[in-house]
Amino acid sequence: MSAIESIARRCPDQPAGIPTARQLTPLLTLACGVIALNLAAAQPLLEVIAQSLGLGLAAAGLVTTATLLGYGAGMVFLVPLTDLVENRRLVLRMLALDIVALVAAACAPNATVYLLAAFAVGAATSSIQMIVPLVASLAPEAERGRVVGNVMSGVMIGILLSRPLATLIAQAIGWRGVFAAFAIAVGAIALLLWRALPTLQPAHRLRYAALVRSLWPLVRGERVLQRHALSAILAFGAFNAFWTIVALRLAQPPFGLGAQGIAGFAMAGVGGSVIAPIAGRLGDRGLTRPANVIMHLLIVAAMVLAWLAGEQTPVIGLVLMVAASLLLDIGTVGDQTLGRRAINLVRPEARGRLNGLFTGAFFVGGAAASSLAGLAWAIGGWTLTCALGAAFGIAALLVSLSDGRRGADR
Repeated sequence: MSAIESIARRCPDQPAGIPTARQLTPLLTLACGVIALNLAAAQPLLEVIAQSLGLGLAAAGLVTTATLLGYGAGMVFLVPLTDLVENRRLVLRMLALDIVALVAAACAPNATVYLLAAFAVGAATSSIQMIVPLVASLAPEAERGRVVGNVMSGVMIGILLSRPLATLIAQAIGWRGVFAAFAIAVGAIALLLWRALPTLQPAHRLRYAALVRSLWPLVRGERVLQRHALSAILAFGAFNAFWTIVALRLAQPPFGLGAQGIAGFAMAGVGGSVIAPIAGRLGDRGLTRPANVIMHLLIVAAMVLAWLAGEQTPVIGLVLMVAASLLLDIGTVGDQTLGRRAINLVRPEARGRLNGLFTGAFFVGGAAASSLAGLAWAIGGWTLTCALGAAFGIAALLVSLSDGRRGADR
């Protein structure tokens, strides 16, 4: 039981001193969106950061991999602290760590310091998964899905907007200025949350080691978590393979886009966030498996379109590339939404840990895909990168099709 849920049980009529979920939702949606900017900010800047820090072509993928690995580690080792540490203080300390890490990345004199700072940025960004359960616990049962959906839409929009924002800021003040600007933004959000978040103590004192040890039995025993985490790892792998390298491809013929053009292209993916509530409703109607099949087919189709785009005239090629990015984002967001809904239907007493494991799994998978994409780009260019993304999509499709043979109902 989380700290907030314990208070709700003790006080059915919510005390005046604790804000309602409806009151907090707009602020927490904004907060999650701003914090999530960190997760994909380095993707369109991969080449310029790698060159500035002396990273070779094959190692360039580490620029984005470090942040995603940090986020995955935060899911496993930091998010469980919500059952040990007062929630408001924990979130604010995580944001303080985020600010320090962003400043360190902005000032990094070499690749080692940057990669360590980027890992810390990712770990601190896991504060998102401390905020989402907080607002969910404050919401009445009948409104919980809508509230969580609203806050999660902030996360997805933040991730999708981070690429064009990072590109535009880097063009104006350099790549280091991106991290400095995001540190200022997180600082502003931290101030707002310091004023708005209630002080809530954990209902019980578990030992940290015991809490972490409980994660493996959940991974081993929950079939729903296993299926949807694997599906999300593969779908997010295709997503990251594309977005890690696409800025490099768009700078080449036949596109020849500059920084502003790449930023405008990245805006196309924002439209993919509209699928989240639609996918959720499909899951509520018992259509999780067919909806997942559709999402994974969209991912495969997106990678085929992305490959074909490089073989066309500049205008047709750019249209195909925009279509590919939109289909890829729709497929990935839809897969994650269906998976998150499914795992929230099992083991309510372990909901926070299940969400942390699910999210951590696909971000670690995404980090691995970013590294593989860097190698694919160095070895076989855009063709091999698209083949890698398509392979991830096909594997995810096979997972969703196998669910039907096993009688999966979520």
